[in-house]
Formats: sequence, C-alpha cells, structure tokens
Amino acid sequence: MKQILFIISCLIGFIGFAQDNYEIQVYGSSTMTKGKTMVELHSNFTANGNKDFKNGVLPSNHSIHETIEITQGITDNFELGFYLFTNYTPNNGWKIIGSHLRPRIAAPEKWKLPVGLSLSAEIGFQKQEYAAETFNMELRPIIDKTFGKLYFSLNPTLGFAFMGNNITTKPTFSPSFKTSYAASSKYSLGLEYYGDLGPLNQFEKVPQQNHAIFAVADLDLDPKWEVNFGPGFGLTDAADKLVFKLIVGRRLSWSKKHT
Repeated sequence: MKQILFIISCLIGFIGFAQDNYEIQVYGSSTMTKGKTMVELHSNFTANGNKDFKNGVLPSNHSIHETIEITQGITDNFELGFYLFTNYTPNNGWKIIGSHLRPRIAAPEKWKLPVGLSLSAEIGFQKQEYAAETFNMELRPIIDKTFGKLYFSLNPTLGFAFMGNNITTKPTFSPSFKTSYAASSKYSLGLEYYGDLGPLNQFEKVPQQNHAIFAVADLDLDPKWEVNFGPGFGLTDAADKLVFKLIVGRRLSWSKKHT
C-alpha cells in the first residue's frame, strides 16, 4: 500500500496539470463485481495542445481536466457508471463542465465465447465552452483477449451528437485499441491508440482526423487499487501533440467485511 501511495504522489507531482479530455482509457470487457464499487480519478494534462478556439471550444493547451468515475456492480454481468467532469484553463479557472451515465453489460461466462465481449452506452451533457457536442451519446463495443502475458482490447466506438456546435446526421467512428505485456505480476507495459475519424458516411481528411498513441504502464501492487499512466503523442494536425494521463482507481465493498 505504501508503494502505491508513493508512486501516486510522484505521478501527481510530475503531471501537475491535466487536459480537457474527459477520460483517456481503453476499456476491458469484464464488468464490476456484483455489490462492489470502483472509484476512479482520471487526470490528464495537455503539455502541448490546441492554442486556438475550435468549434466554439476553449483551447486545450495547458488545461487541466479531472474526472471522477464511480462504477457500481449491479449483477454478475451488468454495471452502472457515473462521471463528473471538471476542467481548469489558465484564463477561466476551475469549472464543473458536465456529467455522464454509463450502463454496461457483458456476455455471460456460460456462453464460453473465445473473447471477452461487452457493450457500453454513455450519455450526458457538457458545457458548450468545453465541448462542441453539448448532449451526446456513445456506443462502445468492447472485445478483449489474453494470450499468456499478452493482452489485447479493441473498442470500436460510435458517437451520436444531439445538441451542440458540431452536429452530424451520421454517427462518428472513434476506435481505440490497447496491447500490453505483463512484465511481472505487479505491472504491465503497453501501447494505447485513440482515434476519431469523423462521420461514418464520410471520414474527415487525415489531417483533420485525431490519432494519438500512448505509452502506458499498469500497476497492480494491491488488489484494492489500480493505476494506469503514461504520455501520449498526437499523430495528426488535429490532435494535441503531447498529453500526460494518470488513472487511479480504488475498489470498495459495502458488505460487513470491507475491502
């Protein structure tokens, strides 16, 4: 436990700021254990990002974003998540910018599928100064698989905008992918890819698409805690050029024997 707290304090001191992305995470297929709760803090810092207004949204450069995510296991294969988004920009201070709900259901183990499979639906509002889409929803299929020490996860996400400055009649395609290697029982090293290609019926030109790669580490030093962190590098003109992310999660149980 002391090791985890020491690493977290070092990482927070290193990051210092965070960016306005809500959450930078490739999800695994398994849902939260029934009756258990996961509380996570997503911290992201844009060290080198957009310096101009885009679609009426404040610049991301040197902005801070802190997201609280609370996930409750409802049944053996169903969970419900809640997000509270906050943002800091140098000229605007700290703001609460919105919230989302995220139900997710996973394929039961009795189906004995060759891969892990689940479906997440996330919907909610955010302020127009911080997001071109003020009311939106995403559908995120999650497919993952472990081969020995190697892990793979694919999230081919579809986005739907209902209100805002960037409304399209077709869903947008935002795939993400993760691969990692368990270097030991305590930590894994990997790569995460995040993309935003634009509307399904007509993808944006490559410079206007958003593509980024993160080099990440996952710490598993204590069963009650999870930590994911690393730098990300934008690959196109539309992407923030350098982002640091940190996710710290704590598992809780509300039974008489607390964990």
